Amino acid sequence: MIFTELNWAAIAVAGVAGIIIGAVWFGPKTFFPIWWKLQGKRPEDAAGGSNMGAIFGGTFAGAFVQAISLAIFLDLAFKADPNFGVLNGGIAGAFLGFGIGAASSLSHRLFGGQGFRVWILEVGQDIVSLTVMGLILASWR
Repeated sequence: MIFTELNWAAIAVAGVAGIIIGAVWFGPKTFFPIWWKLQGKRPEDAAGGSNMGAIFGGTFAGAFVQAISLAIFLDLAFKADPNFGVLNGGIAGAFLGFGIGAASSLSHRLFGGQGFRVWILEVGQDIVSLTVMGLILASWR
């Protein structure tokens, strides 16, 4: 079974790295104020709604699903090519972030009226996170 072959410590570290990158990326001194304004919201508008526990819980779960999915993909890549290296892991993460994550969310943002700039800020974080996750997962091989 593929799940028994995965490095769960690496997955945990990659998941935490994704969460940290997201927290920094959308921090109050980085891109959050720009992202918030681009969505037509004011600084005094409450972020997230009333159930922040569910929001942060979903965010944590999402990061770990990404790390597990990327770990499975990289495990298959290493089996297909034993010379697949750490840099390839980072490149794979970036390409999956761009080619699947970014491409699939573009229409959501555009049809939702949030625009191209909101999409760029959101997928930029996804691509950076998946790149770092790929580097971590491939280096712990």
